[in-house]
Amino acid sequence: MRNFIGIICLLIGSNLLAQNINVVNLKCEYLINPLGVDVIQPRLSWQINAPNNTRGVEQQAYEIIVASSKTNIDKNIGDIWQSGRQASSQSVLINYNGKPLQSSAYYYWKVKVHSNKGASGWSSAAFWNMGILDNQQWKGKWIGYDSSFAWDSVSQWARLSARYFRKEFTSASKIKRATAFVSGLGLYELYLNGKKAGNDVLAPAPADYRKSAFYNTYDVTSLVQPGKNAIGVVVGNGRYFTMRQDYKPHKINNFGYPKLLLQLEIEYTDGRKSIITTDETWKFTADGPIRTNNEYDGEEYDATKELTGWNIAGFNENNWLPVATVTAPAGNLRSQMIPGMKVMQLIQPVSIKEMAPGKYIMDMGQNFSGWVKLRVQGKRGTRVQLKFAESLQPDGNLYTANLRDARVTDIYTLKGGAVEGWRPSFVYHGFRYVEITGFPGKPTLANFTGELVFDEMKTTGHLTTDNATINAILKNAWWGIASNYKGMPVDCPQRNERQPWLGDRATGAGGESFLFDNAALYAKWLDDIEDAQTPEGAIPDVAPAFWNYYSDNVTWPGTYILVADMLHRQFGDTRNIIKHYPSMKKWMDYMRGRFMKNYIVTKDKYGDWCVPPESLELIRSKDSTRTTDGELLATSYYYKLLQLMKGFAIISNQATDTVLYNELLVNIHKAFNDKFFNVSKNNYSNNTVTANLLPLYFGMMPAGKEKAVFENIYNKLAADNFHISTGVIGTQWLLRGLSKYNKPQTAYTLAANTTYPSWGYMVQQGATTIWELWNGNTANPEMNSQNHLMLLGDLIIWLYENAGGIKATNANPGFKEIIMQPEFYSGLQSVKAGYQSVYGTITSNWQLKGKQLQWEVAVPANTTALLCIPAVSIQHIFENNKHINTLAEFKIITPVDANGNIVLQTGSGHYTITATLK
Repeated sequence: MRNFIGIICLLIGSNLLAQNINVVNLKCEYLINPLGVDVIQPRLSWQINAPNNTRGVEQQAYEIIVASSKTNIDKNIGDIWQSGRQASSQSVLINYNGKPLQSSAYYYWKVKVHSNKGASGWSSAAFWNMGILDNQQWKGKWIGYDSSFAWDSVSQWARLSARYFRKEFTSASKIKRATAFVSGLGLYELYLNGKKAGNDVLAPAPADYRKSAFYNTYDVTSLVQPGKNAIGVVVGNGRYFTMRQDYKPHKINNFGYPKLLLQLEIEYTDGRKSIITTDETWKFTADGPIRTNNEYDGEEYDATKELTGWNIAGFNENNWLPVATVTAPAGNLRSQMIPGMKVMQLIQPVSIKEMAPGKYIMDMGQNFSGWVKLRVQGKRGTRVQLKFAESLQPDGNLYTANLRDARVTDIYTLKGGAVEGWRPSFVYHGFRYVEITGFPGKPTLANFTGELVFDEMKTTGHLTTDNATINAILKNAWWGIASNYKGMPVDCPQRNERQPWLGDRATGAGGESFLFDNAALYAKWLDDIEDAQTPEGAIPDVAPAFWNYYSDNVTWPGTYILVADMLHRQFGDTRNIIKHYPSMKKWMDYMRGRFMKNYIVTKDKYGDWCVPPESLELIRSKDSTRTTDGELLATSYYYKLLQLMKGFAIISNQATDTVLYNELLVNIHKAFNDKFFNVSKNNYSNNTVTANLLPLYFGMMPAGKEKAVFENIYNKLAADNFHISTGVIGTQWLLRGLSKYNKPQTAYTLAANTTYPSWGYMVQQGATTIWELWNGNTANPEMNSQNHLMLLGDLIIWLYENAGGIKATNANPGFKEIIMQPEFYSGLQSVKAGYQSVYGTITSNWQLKGKQLQWEVAVPANTTALLCIPAVSIQHIFENNKHINTLAEFKIITPVDANGNIVLQTGSGHYTITATLK
């Protein structure tokens, strides 16, 4: 009887535990709002949520159901797909495998998991909406007007007013759903019955319009009303009508005049459907309030020319012009499969100072990209001018020399009367300071609000230490990264550039992935890079290729392969590797065929870009001993990329390619060392840190020479008083290289330095973002953007993986298996690190007091972790005051590894570990 009662209690306990395990955060592809999915086999992901005291949760199987209606999914009827019970621990990026999906259709889905702790119930329902899968299903026509107007200017200083399009239609009652598919190139805002659809700004995402153009999808059910309706679309210039017309056509690509395509599909409750599309019946005007909109120069808005009621039914459009049907953009029309840009944060200014009568300088307190929202009241026709800059001259006026020929000025003309509010629609600025002129009366802080604009994505990482400089550097990095997400990763947000340079993100993308959920953005960027590839195989330095920079180097275009690897390592995504493998191989073959001689790549363009100059006034170093041989850079990077391609070939079921890759690796290894390795001095080329670091980190050393070569790296750093001496290329591997070869304290010293050249020097000089140059406060203004990212190198990766101790394993990428191995440094007593992986939140909070370590660890459900602790012995490690070797949750993998760590394996859960370190 006692045993029977025990079994009953066990079953009840197990059932209660299973009820507490549930499935959350269902996601289709990488989309926050999954509208316009245009892949025929979307991927589905979820996370398992378990109570804090539940440990070792492992998914053993899953069931997915997909339904054609909310009614069916609420009844758990999967009329589109029933996966059945699938024995698998996979919970990320699972391929849909049901009935063929239909354009414009909505699908609803749920998932149930079976775990070693019991089964969950069905999750709450999620949905996705399909885009227009076949371009033949577009019923509308591209409309526009391929000319300028009298008030416009088509020149180097392009001024082109926005175009306003409208169409009225009648809708039946009892609307079930209304979905709008729209592409306005370059940028647009969509209105129905006077209300804006969605909260995107600067839509759609930019592209090389000769290869691709994006449309967006909106659920506008709540905006369509029975009876008369009006659609209104404002179309601005964006990157389509280029900021600089008839200027350097050999360099700058232009695509034409703005144009619009729209398809509004309405479903009624009785089963009927209607479609409203762009065609010759639409009307337009360019004589509206947006008089010019140019990303470099600013936006001018004349409120006296507002078209009151233009996007509401019944508006008098007699003076409007008939539209023309225009040629479609040459590129393939695709759904924008990344979240749109949005106003992500409001920023209140901190001061306004009058510099002269009617002239004020406003300090936002933070360098960022976006715009200022204005609130003003005054006489009709008053012109308020806002001019933007990142810094000030010594006399307190704007410093604009580093903006080159970007005029960065917004002008608002008042209509008069009540308080007016305005912000630009089709431009953004990179700035901290604003010069205000023409303001009626005396402006106050309450008249202005800054709006930070970037792609909608979660901040997924946090890391703080007891070192204020490190914390400030990471904060500056966050602001810089956010500022430069603009539907593509751009280099800077302020001057007449703002280009998606590949080299800036070679390893930067990986660091950014610890801070932001950026997988969708970088998957899109891989498509941009592939679009930019020439038929011969060349990849440019800038993609999308708004500039014609095909310089045929390795280090910049190689980012194509490095970013694909990042998506695999950080997010477990293999589809992008498979998709882009042919193009990546084509580029590797192109470079080898044209620029490899005797297994040395002979072509390089940029060298180790932006080595810290020996003088604070220089842009670039003139000391040849700081310059790394371009052939060494190109060949070593090609070798690294070959290593990645070897793995990609296996993932892509192209294993036969590995024979070629292996042969090349062997031959390049020999040729590289024959050419560059100095046997007597155990260094490479002219012994720069970068020259030695790359072959060391990439595994190109002659056997047994690693320690000797590393000594040369260390000695060079010591000679520079342990400051950065590498450029963009070397810094991508520097801190991890130092930690890998047992000099973590040196890595920490470089990271925490506050004197030139260092990231901390920027902080000490008042920077609130990351500079383009190590001496960005003193260098020639031609190249000293104060909101740039390329100098971050591997700093953020190192902070999370090494200082924080959160790293995905190579064997199980995407953080399915986590290496938790924090390093400990003299001068740093604590780190609190957290990262929201695709499986859930990983936490590593450690504090050191003498030799006593206290470490709080959180491991997400359905993952495992390897905890590496340099403890005196296994008897000196405790979890929640219990000896670790008495707890079933922990398995000893290695009593002591090569680095002196005791390695423990554990499953999901929250753990409080204490240990006595060696």
